[in-house]
Amino acid sequence: MLKKLLIFIPFTLVGMLYAQEEKSSERKKKPNILYLMTDDHAVNGIGAYGGRFQYLNPSPNIDRLAKEGVMFDRAFVTNAICTPSRASIMTGTYSHKNGCYGFREGLKPEELTFPILLKEQGYQTAVIGKWHLLNEPAVFDYYAVLEGQGHYFNPTFRMSDKGKWPNNEFRYNEYDDLHSTDAITRIGLQWLKEKRDPDTPFVLFQQYKAPHDNFVNAERYDWLYEGETLPEPESLRTRGNHGPKNADQYGTSVGKRNSRRNMGHHMAVDESLSDSDYLGESYQRYMKKYLRCVKGVDDSIGKILAYLEEIGELDNTIIIYTSDQGFMLGEHDYIDKRWMYEETIRTPFIVRYPEMITPGTVDSRMVINEDYAPTFLEMVGLKPEDQPEQFQGISLLEALKGNAEFKTRDAIYYRYWLHMAHHDNPAHFGIRTDTHKLIFFYGLPCGIDNGYDKPFPPTKPYWELYNIAEDPMEMNNIIGEEGTEETFKALKEQLKELRVQFDDLDPEYPEVNERFEKTNPYSVD
Repeated sequence: MLKKLLIFIPFTLVGMLYAQEEKSSERKKKPNILYLMTDDHAVNGIGAYGGRFQYLNPSPNIDRLAKEGVMFDRAFVTNAICTPSRASIMTGTYSHKNGCYGFREGLKPEELTFPILLKEQGYQTAVIGKWHLLNEPAVFDYYAVLEGQGHYFNPTFRMSDKGKWPNNEFRYNEYDDLHSTDAITRIGLQWLKEKRDPDTPFVLFQQYKAPHDNFVNAERYDWLYEGETLPEPESLRTRGNHGPKNADQYGTSVGKRNSRRNMGHHMAVDESLSDSDYLGESYQRYMKKYLRCVKGVDDSIGKILAYLEEIGELDNTIIIYTSDQGFMLGEHDYIDKRWMYEETIRTPFIVRYPEMITPGTVDSRMVINEDYAPTFLEMVGLKPEDQPEQFQGISLLEALKGNAEFKTRDAIYYRYWLHMAHHDNPAHFGIRTDTHKLIFFYGLPCGIDNGYDKPFPPTKPYWELYNIAEDPMEMNNIIGEEGTEETFKALKEQLKELRVQFDDLDPEYPEVNERFEKTNPYSVD
């Protein structure tokens, strides 16, 4: 009996070791996903993308991801405002399909297509930080999300391990105040260290509030860039022929005193300054606060990367860096987002995954935020034919692999719905191709809940046309000019086709289409 037992034990151990090795091997086939997203981070605020702040080295850790992965330099959102952009990422659909037009709508748990399918692929899921989709993110295994927009200091989170939504609140604070970026990072690291199953691949949505307005940085950055005179964009003081023809531009100004809102007022700039000095001081205060917030996020990302490296998971993790939209950093004397101009719709999109991606790649194919869900689902094994038919984006897996023959799209379709709310932007839609951009400001509220007691009245419709191949800063609206008629007609027809393709035809608002057809910038009337 003893002899048989001695023989049996070694074979049992061998079997156990083999099973563990097989499980470990299977584990390695499933990469983790770390999805890093900030709020309102323009590409001009990232060193890797170049621009006027590159010399300041504002984002060394984000730049590292670009150096070790692929950086898409023509990544766009299709509705440049927080809640709609996040909804498009989670569902792979445009605003008119997922129902998130502005801030007042949210996604039901069953509509969170992306995380649901990741769980079905065997992933442990968590979302930490800014959520901004109103309803409980119950489909995640763990969540710790800010209430709405959240506070910059001592933020309150709703946490899945603190009770039932919406009474599961926990205020993350310290005696000397705790910045939201630091709080989100601490919770993320705590989840990685204590709550995740090390034998299960994870997906962590680490989503920061910064550098969103009001651009409040942690105190340790208060003197960063002090004494530095930050370079201004040329268009801050010289708008050129940008904007509507023969009319004042809408929107929020950096420092134009006669505008309804300006950043100088928010930054408490001395009202006795001359107009020129007031504008300049407003810009300096605005940009320094913005870049200090960026620095805080970048330092936090460095801490997370260091931990993944420490536990040996860095290279087995697909790391994404993006933002929910771009932002106006003084270009054309604007702040905020919403516009279909390049600085607003263009976002950072960086992916690091050494097993698949050639380091230091720059990809110039046009991609949109609806592409993210199908892309990462295919990266973890769910082929496009097995993905939901509702997806309006496409998988970028071949682009990530470096397939030069892979084509994304010839044009993108954009629409902003929240007519004149918050920052005085008329509702509009448009098309951006490789060479041109055509925008139609239809100026109607279309029944969208804007958060006010009543809708804002319609504004006069108008068109803007830019040759972005020759005028990348969009300084010259060429609509109505001699020799541009055929370009306008062709782009308008292509815009119609995109509206049909994405089923955004406004059957409930016939006046939108009536304005679209009748507003002719080339008419002699």
